[in-house]
Formats: sequence, C-alpha cells, structure tokens
Amino acid sequence: MRADSTARGVPLFPRPQRPRPSHPSHPSRPRSRLSLVRGPLPGGPQPYRRLLRLYAGLALYGASDALVIRGDLGLDPWDVFHQGLARHTGISIGNVSIVVGAAVLLLWWPIRQRPGLGTVSNVFLVGAFIDLTMALVPQYQALGVRVPLLVAGVVLNGAATGLYITARFGPGPRDGLMTGLHRRTGRSLRLIRTGIEVTVLAAGFLLGGGVGVGTVLYAVAIGPLAQFFLRVFALPHDTTAQTPAARAPSVPRPDVHDPDAGGPYPGAGAGGVGRPGGSAPVRREAPEGATVDTI
Repeated sequence: MRADSTARGVPLFPRPQRPRPSHPSHPSRPRSRLSLVRGPLPGGPQPYRRLLRLYAGLALYGASDALVIRGDLGLDPWDVFHQGLARHTGISIGNVSIVVGAAVLLLWWPIRQRPGLGTVSNVFLVGAFIDLTMALVPQYQALGVRVPLLVAGVVLNGAATGLYITARFGPGPRDGLMTGLHRRTGRSLRLIRTGIEVTVLAAGFLLGGGVGVGTVLYAVAIGPLAQFFLRVFALPHDTTAQTPAARAPSVPRPDVHDPDAGGPYPGAGAGGVGRPGGSAPVRREAPEGATVDTI
C-alpha cells in the first residue's frame, strides 16, 4: 500500500496544513490606500494631461477675452459688466473680473454648490491673463486691426472652452451659480441663464460697458465653436464632447449641459471660465457630473 501511494504521488500520512490568518501580519501598520486601488487613479489614466488642459484653457480664455476687449467692438455680457465696473472704480478689468468671480463664488454657499480645482483656478487665472495680455497688446484705432482682433478672440475663446471643459475640474463661479439655481429652484436652465446674462448685460451697459457687433458675434458663434473644439480636444472614452454645456444667450462656458438648450455652455474665467452654449453659453466656467465644465 505504501508503494502504491508513493507511486501515485500521494503521501500515506499527509501533513496537516496550518490555516492562514485572515488579518494582516502587521495589523498595527495600516496599508497604503493606493495599494488597494486597482486600475487607474481617479481622474483618468493621465491626470497630468487634464491639469495641462485646465491651465492652458484658463490662460487662453483670459488672453482671448483681452483680444476681444482690444477689438473694442462689443463684449460678452459678463465682460460688459466688468468693463463698466472698471470704468467707475479705476480698477483694471482683469482685477474686476477676479473680484466679481470671488463674489459670485460666495453665492454658492446658500445653494450648496461645491467648488472644484477648476472653480478656484478660474477665479484668479482668467482675470490675471486678461490684464497680462492687455499689457502686451496695445489699443488700435484702425478698424482693419480691430476686426481681426475680435474674430481671433472669439475663435480662441472657443478653443479655450474646449480645453477647459475636457479637463473636467469643476464649473466656473458663474456657471456654478446658474446650475445651482437650476437645481434648487427647478426652473429651466435656459431661463436662469438668460435671466442672469440679460441682467449683467443691462447693468454693464448702464455702467458704460461696451455693447456692439462683438456682443452679437460672440453670442452667435461661441456655441458652435465650443462644440467643435470639444470634439477636437476630447480625451479617449470622454463623453464631454457628446454632452456639452450651455452658456447664456450670448456668452458660453465649459460648464453645464442644458437639456432645454442644445450646445455647450462654457463659463469659467476670472469670473467663470468658458462659455459654450445652445443659443449662447455661460461665461468661463466648467461643470461636473452630468453637466459640462465651462470657463
């Protein structure tokens, strides 16, 4: 029997196996949280690419805003408001944008909105790059120079919106206010966006902000441009390009998806960044979750 068992490779008296403890050998030494993660870290397989898009988008958004301002043919609603305040306070338009963005961010508290990295970065960087670009680009009187500045500013604003939204680091202050009010009140996103944009446009106009053909061009062109650049800059497996956000009837942002109004609505800049939108996107901000981030 012994020979048969050995021949078959089965020991006659097998040694009992000790049960392995279910707890770690060093329970007092906590395991690293990262060691428990399987697959890519939260935020996508290449988070550094998203950060690069975020800050490149915010910088380009501020610079493109400055080109539209230097064109002096009409601004988007929020910049009309910023320019009006700047003329009465003596503060640069970039710094006004930062102050307004911070004030709008305070309104998030009662509507229980949570800011993200893109939200805070939006508040400061867009305004800073507005002032920096305006310091580098002089004011021109010739219409042959101002028109190209306006067109270049609007196109680059659309590209900035695409970069900012696809980064997906949170909505800008203005877009977050819009989506927060939509969630808390149940009112149409289109209605809230239009109400906010019309209000700041009227206030800016009364304060002396520039309203003109540039205001109309921005409202008409920014939505299609933002949608185009969302597809261009879309990351692999990113659904942002299919669910863009919408900005006000005249200004877009990378932030919110409006079921009532087609198109992206960006809005995250110093005051919110980005502005993609159906009829028009929100201004410089970006959305999270179901919404789209806008500058």
